[in-house]
Amino acid sequence: QVQLVESGGGLVHPGGSLRLSCVASREIIGWLTMGWYRQTPGKTRELVARLFPSGSTDYVDSVKDRVTISRDTGKNTLYLQMNTLNPEDTAVYYCNVYTAADEFWGQGTQVTVST
Repeated sequence: QVQLVESGGGLVHPGGSLRLSCVASREIIGWLTMGWYRQTPGKTRELVARLFPSGSTDYVDSVKDRVTISRDTGKNTLYLQMNTLNPEDTAVYYCNVYTAADEFWGQGTQVTVST
């Protein structure tokens, strides 16, 4: 089993930046995607960004050019750099790793964009 622990959320003013981190309890062999999702009350969880083993990335249209997903293999850590945040980015952000045999989620970290 793999535990994913997110951090880096918080309260930020519109136009500000945050970097979310997701640390895995161990190296994950054979992963298919690593990604970040977000969810607001009453809505389904949506994909924000994901990373493939090839290094290619995929972003939801609403965050393109503002968000960058990356990882540090030596630290078993996945990052989400978010810039030019706006109130519509307010949500709980979840880290996800998908393999052929399993899927892992973190507990989530709250991001609030407000004046």
